[in-house]
Amino acid sequence: MICNLVRFGRRQLHTIVSREIIKPSSLTPSHLKTYNLSLLDQITPGTFIPIVTFYPNTGSSHDKALDLKNSLSQTLTKYYPFAGTHAKVAPSYVDCNDNGAEFLEASIDSTLSDFLQNSQHKDLDQFFPHGLVNFDSNRGEDDLQSDDQVTPLEVQVNHFECGGVAVAVSLSHKVADGSSFAHFINDWAKMTRFCSREQKHEYFSIDPQFITFPYMKLNNTRYTLERSDDCVLTRSFMFPNSKIHELKLKVKAITAESRQPITNPTRVEVLTWLLYKCAVAAATKNNSGPFKPTGVGQLANLRGKMMEQLPEKSIGNFFIPLEILTKKESEMNPESFVSELKKQKMQFKALRNIETLFGIFLDNNLEEQLRKSDGAYICSSLCGYPVYDIDFGWGKPIKVTHAGNLRKNTFILIDAPNKDGIEALVCLGKHDMAIFQTDPELLAFG
Repeated sequence: MICNLVRFGRRQLHTIVSREIIKPSSLTPSHLKTYNLSLLDQITPGTFIPIVTFYPNTGSSHDKALDLKNSLSQTLTKYYPFAGTHAKVAPSYVDCNDNGAEFLEASIDSTLSDFLQNSQHKDLDQFFPHGLVNFDSNRGEDDLQSDDQVTPLEVQVNHFECGGVAVAVSLSHKVADGSSFAHFINDWAKMTRFCSREQKHEYFSIDPQFITFPYMKLNNTRYTLERSDDCVLTRSFMFPNSKIHELKLKVKAITAESRQPITNPTRVEVLTWLLYKCAVAAATKNNSGPFKPTGVGQLANLRGKMMEQLPEKSIGNFFIPLEILTKKESEMNPESFVSELKKQKMQFKALRNIETLFGIFLDNNLEEQLRKSDGAYICSSLCGYPVYDIDFGWGKPIKVTHAGNLRKNTFILIDAPNKDGIEALVCLGKHDMAIFQTDPELLAFG
């Protein structure tokens, strides 16, 4: 038994009570032992994606933990790269060696309702193994992970006093994006339901699609995204559906008046525009100077958008930033922003396949593109992914969110509970955040 005590903020007491390595239930076949990372995998930052799902009273702690471990073992047989290891710096492949995933259990000296009502965003970090969120980890020297190797998957099951549970999963971004992550957790949850005594009559199949790519080694170690530090804050902002509808109406009215009407803006498009506009305004005011040219990268899922479509359950990184450049303040309007976003989305439909995209990246000086993206705002959306369908047999989660401090000048959008709006996680410099969170236009729609 491991007994590490950690304070959540200044309130909750967190105790690690067990730790195991969960290996796949069957060995990975020899011809699948090496999984080559694609070009998009290799240029993806070497971070961890931390997702946590919250459930109310779920019954016996022993039974649910045992079910989770058994089902994870069986799920890893299908998601075999997640049970391997890859290099910490500039990996080009995953060694599918069945090393396994780390599985921790912790007890929380708090009720679930108290935590959700009174916690701050940073309190989520302690739900994860070793605080492994995004760039950050408080791993100790006694950890099984070596200095130069990464275990892609880490799980921590957190038990509240009231019987509620938080299932926290960290996954290496080198092997998966948000879409892949959502499919994995849902498949694990389905397997858990199947493994429970009550529901073994259910039929289901797990069919992740790991696409085979030829070996490619990129020298991209010099171009990594700026990591967060003590000068940034990540805050959560809730935008209910009624307010997002009002924002859509405002965008339609502004664009109609400018004679560049946009009649079908999506909720993600209008909210990204609002967050970007308010963040840039905060940075300009904070710097007490003139407007500076800037840009935003909206990460777009490539699945289903090319002539030769990728399977929906393609596992890996299949996203690309749509770059919106803003050279002058007058271009910070919705007609310029949303219309350019829609135009770039349409260009994907002209791409034949993923290999064509790889060729464009390589022909257009990949290193320069990585360098340019370092200073831009970045927006990523998990909206529409089935994160609120993650049912381990205890019912659907009452809240799902992303943990950790993000890269500076990042927005992550995720559906709100009951799909009543969108939660926006915003990471800005502390001084920019102080101005941003009091912006009247932002507050009008939040």
